[in-house]
Amino acid sequence: MLTGIVEINPLDLLERTQKIEASFGRDRSRERPKGERTLDIDILLYGSLVMATERLKLPHPGMLERAFVLVPLLELDPGLIHPATAKPFADALPCVKDQGIYLHDKAAL
Repeated sequence: MLTGIVEINPLDLLERTQKIEASFGRDRSRERPKGERTLDIDILLYGSLVMATERLKLPHPGMLERAFVLVPLLELDPGLIHPATAKPFADALPCVKDQGIYLHDKAAL
């Protein structure tokens, strides 16, 4: 059993992450979509929850297109299954392979 874990609903978590972003100078009212940001915190997954609201979509809709998301995610859990499609996240990795993101060879250190 895990201790010290506080349950928070996904929209409250989003609110908290956006407050953290704002504390680092992020001003969403002045940004261009997909433009530069001082800090960007994305909620990728929330357990196996699938939801879509105007403010939050889970799983994050762009995560299957981004090697910088998939590579470390699969390092943490190589068998992780996408909650909405029931397909392994590893199946998406070949589609984003040439984005210049790779695992560092720990043996070489």
